Amino acid sequence: MPSVEIGRRDSILLVTINRPEARNAVDAATAAALVDAFRSFDADETLHVAVLTGAGGTFCAGADLKAIATLPWVPRACCFRSR
Repeated sequence: MPSVEIGRRDSILLVTINRPEARNAVDAATAAALVDAFRSFDADETLHVAVLTGAGGTFCAGADLKAIATLPWVPRACCFRSR
């Protein structure tokens, strides 16, 4: 199942974050899919409105911190000073 579902009703693009098991938190794949969806919206002159929703009763919990923690380039102690 895709993490972002795209639908269209006339001149309206409906973009749904579909990760209800993670309260629709955005991981890298979801972020990329959202970028693609909104670039497509921007390029399509027949679309006038884009609506962003979340599946399963939650809009979006924000960034998926569990997914971010597994990325190799994220500094682990960037905000903490040792004493």
